Amino acid sequence: MIRIVEPRFSEEEKQAVLQILESGQLTRGKWTALFQEEFARYLGVDYVFPVCSGTVALFVALKAIGVEGQRVVVPAMSFMATIDAVYLAGGIPVVVDVDEYYTMDPDQLERAVRKYRPKVVVPVHLYGQTADMDAILWLSDRYGFYVLEDSAQAHGAEWKGRRAGALGHVAAFSFYASKNVPMGEGGAVVTSDPKLAQEVKKWIDFGDHPAFNVRITEFQAAIGYFQLRKLQENNLRRREIALHYMQALNGGFLHPKERRGAFHVYHLYTLRHPQRETILQTLKAKSIDARVYYSYLLHEIRRAESLPTPRAEKFKREVFSIPVHPYLTEEEIDLIVDTLLWAVELAPQH
Repeated sequence: MIRIVEPRFSEEEKQAVLQILESGQLTRGKWTALFQEEFARYLGVDYVFPVCSGTVALFVALKAIGVEGQRVVVPAMSFMATIDAVYLAGGIPVVVDVDEYYTMDPDQLERAVRKYRPKVVVPVHLYGQTADMDAILWLSDRYGFYVLEDSAQAHGAEWKGRRAGALGHVAAFSFYASKNVPMGEGGAVVTSDPKLAQEVKKWIDFGDHPAFNVRITEFQAAIGYFQLRKLQENNLRRREIALHYMQALNGGFLHPKERRGAFHVYHLYTLRHPQRETILQTLKAKSIDARVYYSYLLHEIRRAESLPTPRAEKFKREVFSIPVHPYLTEEEIDLIVDTLLWAVELAPQH
């Protein structure tokens, strides 16, 4: 089976885990501090708060801003955690369409902002590419809303030389096993705003008001620390594989586009084709793991106000993702390409 995701760990991670076991310091120790410092330096932010998942990171960021009874704009295409966190934090979600890059459509966002006056906008850096942050931040300055980056799929992605997570007022990351920085489980809230940082801290430390224990363990922090050190090399390998796919695949596939000014890290390599189901069956028969991210729109699975979403509705019927992780061999890449070209020949023509 050629897996769509394949996290790998080296001797460094293994030795660190053993050291933690021997030390007896299983949480709130040196590895958590090291990871915080390294991730802050890498992103170019002042504060990093590790938490137990990306969903919790979104929730804590929203609670820190204060969205109870306030509208929060999200894009139609994302993992369900994006809208679930809004509900859990007491916000009222509003859904807008995506652009050709699968990220929040700034033009429709402005219409939503004028109509609903949201307190927060959550651009999702989907599949490894940032949203159009110039346009979104310009609207933020004009209309006065917070920008919370959902960076769960964008570790190392850049927008005009600045890294995802350091572009808005606050950001949320995930370190789930499938992510470009895998810890197994985990997340982080990051910001350079000292007031927001203080509010975030209240939701993850007991004392000021009721809070949760959402910390990560030393094991997760150590794994994350070493995975972060490999991130740039792994992302460059992902880009090499993506370029190979773009050059080798024809037959009507619609490839992901890299936004001008962006640095796409290809957390997922997402193609589009109207005969998706036939293609997926052919890939499965060759033991190639390909999946649909996502077969739903956020306002279809959760009650939410929405503007028209014609692009997202078309995309959800056609998108599918193929393996692009950095440990693919050249033979596996060639098999994926050959199988996709063969699948297109088998697919019914309309």
